[in-house]
Amino acid sequence: MTAFWGEVVGTAILIFLGGSVCAGASLKKSFAYNAGWLAIQFAWGFAVATAIFAVGKFSGAHLNPVITLVLASSGDLPWYQVPIYIIAQFAGAMIGAAGVYLQYLPHWKETKDPKAILGVFSTGPAIQHTFSNILSEILGTFILVLGILSIGANKFTDGLHPLAVGFLIITLGLSLGGSTGAAMNPARDLGPRIAHFLLPIPGKGDSNWRYAWIPVVGPILGGCLGGFFYNSVFQGKMLSQLLITLVLTILVLILSYLSGVRKQKQTLSKSEAA
Repeated sequence: MTAFWGEVVGTAILIFLGGSVCAGASLKKSFAYNAGWLAIQFAWGFAVATAIFAVGKFSGAHLNPVITLVLASSGDLPWYQVPIYIIAQFAGAMIGAAGVYLQYLPHWKETKDPKAILGVFSTGPAIQHTFSNILSEILGTFILVLGILSIGANKFTDGLHPLAVGFLIITLGLSLGGSTGAAMNPARDLGPRIAHFLLPIPGKGDSNWRYAWIPVVGPILGGCLGGFFYNSVFQGKMLSQLLITLVLTILVLILSYLSGVRKQKQTLSKSEAA
């Protein structure tokens, strides 16, 4: 149970701090209103570092179902613990999101933009384009997992590992986050999205469930690719898992592309009919 509570507390810290900077920058009458993308990404990076420092010795501070799946696949975590970790991560994410709601309780009714409110809790595309949106999440999480495993392999990061991972998050957010917000973590996106759906937030609008599968499927595929690639190239193992995941990724991308083409044709047909 120590690992379970470590993941709950760690993920709650992560989402509470990360979501709060989004709230401060997005909600009206906050002193941090319009703080900007740079402030948001630095806060998210240090939120990750803080969470890892807080619970690393209790659960390993996965804080992300993708990390849990990669470690279990490589034999570094027993498979029977995987559901425990993932349930804890989603529970922690929802608790952290509820904390954000309470922290900025009087500010929600002052904000009339439902998209800004949803953006406090979950990610969304700058441009709605299914193929490129899921590709962005795949690539971002591929680099995330590859980076985390590479950082862990260096002795110089002993004791500084959380800070190194935090700076990796900042770099990814600044470099890749402009297209989808760079969720790179199914619990980080889906947990707060569920909280957004459940919480009595004034003028919140819908939770954009049509997009919700992308920051879940994309990070799982990209993260597993990153983990299996690392183990195949640098450890000489897990080549079959890498090939299977690569095939699944290509299939998902093809289906996403075809779905986008079909939607474009439907939109064009409707405009011509009008």
